[in-house]
Amino acid sequence: MRVETAAAEDIRELTDLRLEYLREDFGALDAGTAAAIRERLPDYFRAHLGRDLFACVIRADDAIASCAFLLVVEKPMSPAFPNGRTGTVLNVYTRPPFRRRGYARDVVRALLAVAEEQALSTVELKATDDGYPLYRSVGFADNPSKHRPMKWKPQ
Repeated sequence: MRVETAAAEDIRELTDLRLEYLREDFGALDAGTAAAIRERLPDYFRAHLGRDLFACVIRADDAIASCAFLLVVEKPMSPAFPNGRTGTVLNVYTRPPFRRRGYARDVVRALLAVAEEQALSTVELKATDDGYPLYRSVGFADNPSKHRPMKWKPQ
């Protein structure tokens, strides 16, 4: 299978894949959340795909079998990211019938090639226990830090 860069004509299917990924990651989504994502995500993809969001896909049977996203962000420079350009890998997902064929590894490697083309200082991701060996095999390393990941949400 060949890895391709997703384009505007893939937005409907990328939306479907994102929802499939979220359901596997978070469990059942309530109907309102799923509907809001389905409604708004295509506009997000139209605005960002190929600009600061890159998606690599593998097709099988005329459908996307596997995908992964790279979100590029520019931050104020620091020793951790000297040119300020960083990436985050998101939504690495392979549909169940196509798993265990190396597709996820191939799309992640393709994203890392995009990261090099985009001159990113660093690329990060959050690995599940299942995904951890894959990411190690393509060059990701644990990120020892004196900083603790934290999150704030409006109430």
